[in-house]
Amino acid sequence: MNWQQISYSLSSLLILTGIAMLWPWGWSLYYGEADSSALLGAALITLLVGLSWRKSTKPIGELYNKETFCLVTFAWLLVSLVGTLPYLFTGTFTTFADAFFESLSGFTATGATVLNDLEVLSHGVLFWRSLTHWLGGLGIIVLFLILVPSANLGGVRIWQTETPGGNMTAKFRPRVRETAKMLWLIYLLMTIAETVFLWIGGLSFFDALCHSFGTIATAGFSTKNASIGAYNSVIQWIIIIFMFLAGTNFVLYYQFFLTRRISVFTRNSEFKLYLFLVGIATSVIFIGSYSQVGLTFREVVFQVVSLLTTTGYSTADFALWPSFGQVILVVLMFMGGCVGSTSGGLKIRRVLILLKQVQLGLKQTLHPQAILDLKIDGESISPKVVVNVLRFFFLYCLLIFLGTMSLTLEGLDLVTAFTAAVASLGNIGPGLAGVGPSQNYGFLSAGGKFLLSFMMLLGRLELYAVLVLLQPSFWRRG
Repeated sequence: MNWQQISYSLSSLLILTGIAMLWPWGWSLYYGEADSSALLGAALITLLVGLSWRKSTKPIGELYNKETFCLVTFAWLLVSLVGTLPYLFTGTFTTFADAFFESLSGFTATGATVLNDLEVLSHGVLFWRSLTHWLGGLGIIVLFLILVPSANLGGVRIWQTETPGGNMTAKFRPRVRETAKMLWLIYLLMTIAETVFLWIGGLSFFDALCHSFGTIATAGFSTKNASIGAYNSVIQWIIIIFMFLAGTNFVLYYQFFLTRRISVFTRNSEFKLYLFLVGIATSVIFIGSYSQVGLTFREVVFQVVSLLTTTGYSTADFALWPSFGQVILVVLMFMGGCVGSTSGGLKIRRVLILLKQVQLGLKQTLHPQAILDLKIDGESISPKVVVNVLRFFFLYCLLIFLGTMSLTLEGLDLVTAFTAAVASLGNIGPGLAGVGPSQNYGFLSAGGKFLLSFMMLLGRLELYAVLVLLQPSFWRRG
């Protein structure tokens, strides 16, 4: 195990995190808030530890599979640990369990919170919550790969391990560093664009920036207790559009910039299914519930896009909607957005492969001797990929079952436990019942919070990168 290279990378990441912490300190200083010194202290401690650590390390050799899994998992745990400092130093939380839950929820772009009242928090703390979203959105190690090119990391392996759906974008692996730069540029430009639109729409620059971070990272932390319900219809439509854009495969934007052809989107089966799901789910819920609770079209499409993309913003308490509407929303939460986006969940491309496999199975039943090939967009999907998707699907369902069962042992009702597990593993945030959009996770015991934190990490790193470290054979030499 190349611990020197891992330590060098982790210490460098700690330095970058410390630098990032200076930004919320700046906001707190600007607004003349009392906790500015606490935020500065958190940043300086993080920087000093990172600098001292890096002095004792140096990049030696390359990272292979084992080192990559260690680096990615340890990196996410490390930034989440130091991410608790602004919360603890400012007195936002008095327990480590609460601070760690909020920090990890932020970095993994989950958006689940244990806070009861957001509007009493300082601008510095609110900004730190939103900034953790944005830093974790496309992957903190991939960002590090761009900012510190001298670090001798295995770019392809990092991409596969950390980027949402990264192992399903094979054609871009040979030039992963260049692709990562382009995707982060798109990510940055989308953030700037949304910030400008929200600012023009009437939000303060601070609120516009914070909500852009939460939208483009499909994360969901807001600066208001009522989430996006606190704003007017213009703001809500802007956020709907950018949530949809953020849930789209960023590689398609890259291809579009290269080819200037809209067919990049119109011929992509995953994007078409994504668009279809938004349309059909919105129509069914709106038509079916209008006569009962009088939901507006905007409320329905907002919640459909928010939960399908796993953003988790809300404009209404969908936990009070008719049961059939709630079921549809939970199915969308389970699916998630497109691969290569910042969304969580199972991912629509995997759902597409599963549906195609079922279709092939039915054809094979009718024509047992036929040799059938699974294709998507004219490209054959290898049996190995299909098997990997089936394994992932089974493991995903198993983890939700185990998470639900564990939470019911804490005394939670079935709906609360199940949707909390789905929302955590899928990096969504709100669920139903006790963890609905008008509630929070603060009532859970420390054990329950650590369990859901673990599920958030599993979901963000797509299960295997974390679980493989739990195997005794992983740590054996050879």
